Amino acid sequence: MAQPGAVTGGMPTLALATTGALRRPSLEERDAILSLPASEASLARALAGQVDLFDRLEVAPPPRAREAPLEGPARIAFWNVERGKFLDASAKLLRGLDAAAYLLCELDLGMSRSGQAHTARELAQRLSAGYVFGVEFLELGLGDAIERSWHAGEANEAGLHGAAILSPFPLERPALARLESDGRWFDGANGERRIGGRMALLASLRISGRPITLVDVHFESHSDPAGRAVQMERLLDAIDAYAEGQPALIGGDFNTSTLSRGWARGSGEKPVLPEERLLDPVPFEPLFEVAAARGYDWRACNTPGVPTQRTRPDGTPPPPLGRLDWFFSRGLAISDPRTVPAIDDAGAAISDHEALVVIVGPA
Repeated sequence: MAQPGAVTGGMPTLALATTGALRRPSLEERDAILSLPASEASLARALAGQVDLFDRLEVAPPPRAREAPLEGPARIAFWNVERGKFLDASAKLLRGLDAAAYLLCELDLGMSRSGQAHTARELAQRLSAGYVFGVEFLELGLGDAIERSWHAGEANEAGLHGAAILSPFPLERPALARLESDGRWFDGANGERRIGGRMALLASLRISGRPITLVDVHFESHSDPAGRAVQMERLLDAIDAYAEGQPALIGGDFNTSTLSRGWARGSGEKPVLPEERLLDPVPFEPLFEVAAARGYDWRACNTPGVPTQRTRPDGTPPPPLGRLDWFFSRGLAISDPRTVPAIDDAGAAISDHEALVVIVGPA
């Protein structure tokens, strides 16, 4: 198994196969994987048996065809929905953003912690949108320590966790790119057991008749700045392989904590960093240099100095809070970036991440 911070595997390969409904692995399948010894050979065996989950996308068109094409500029949203546990409140928040496309990560399908719902499909239905959904991990348990405590004695119906792009407009050429395959979550040392790996979703959305590449990504949380820079290189390589030179907008949770998550395997005591470092991680995260060298900008796309983390009702994560979520753009006209509080009507947190929005159009 790879050490914390390491990123292994070769160049990203684009998966283009689609289906109307992904297969839902049985509890017996998942328990059989869980019973395997935590070795590289076991991981390879487990992944080989689940290829049809990891090499294709579940796709559904918008329920109603749009009579007119999307004219720019257009608002695009990104949000780490944190499992999708609060579907009604989440849908209301997203509806209020009035976006042409929603880039969403941390969505469950058949998990006890989120009511066994297909959260991407549920949100799409509430927004009268189509969707593209890809699996990041096949979960072998109920989740993290808190979730295991809350749902003790229950079982996941499918155990799928991933990301989605939603839009009321047609999404063209959906694709999936795997960014790493080191198996760091298989042995349970990160607090839970699962197979799969970090990935990005890509799709083209036509704005004023021109295709724009939309990218939805979630970088590894148990990594370090060097590992995240490697993931950025692989992400940008995947975008070029998908549509080199096409204008692009990336929305993602890049986990720009400015440090290694190795502390979680050691004392368990997270280092307390200055708030100004957490809100401006650019000098400490080489992924920004990687993006700049490849022609991507983040300065015009984001609200500097504003955290994107939010403390949950249970008090986690505690302040100081940082900026982990970002837009990056290439070849686009950008305006009006905002960071939107992820709260319900009563002011309670519905995710540990705020939502991001930005207006884009052809340059």
